Amino acid sequence: MQIRESFHRPQALSREPRRLPAALYNLAFRLRHRAGGSHLFVPIRSMQYLAVLDEEEFIFVDGIGRRVIELAWRAFRPFDRNALSDPVPYELVYYLPGAADTMLRLQSEFARALELLARRGSGGPAGASSPVVPLKKP
Repeated sequence: MQIRESFHRPQALSREPRRLPAALYNLAFRLRHRAGGSHLFVPIRSMQYLAVLDEEEFIFVDGIGRRVIELAWRAFRPFDRNALSDPVPYELVYYLPGAADTMLRLQSEFARALELLARRGSGGPAGASSPVVPLKKP
């Protein structure tokens, strides 16, 4: 079963360069890859928000029913770093007036939500598991 969601993107109010900690970027990348689809939905229950991760950006919407993008992390540049442990440069885009306040909590709460997904083995379709490949002995 494929989930389809639509979100409204208002006119950007402001943009600023940021750096995402490597551990957070790497975990998000691995979970999205493990999900096997083009998107990964990450509920941030402590804030009642939903993050939607794709190849180009992470968008954040209020999970109480609004389908308006409040802010987005875009234009990730993982190749601009010297090591996998270096932060990843990106652009933060604010779409709603209260987005700066949301951003104050978002990075730490988003990290907790990703860690919870990783511990639960989520990210893929319900009941899906990775295939077990038997190793042949020489």
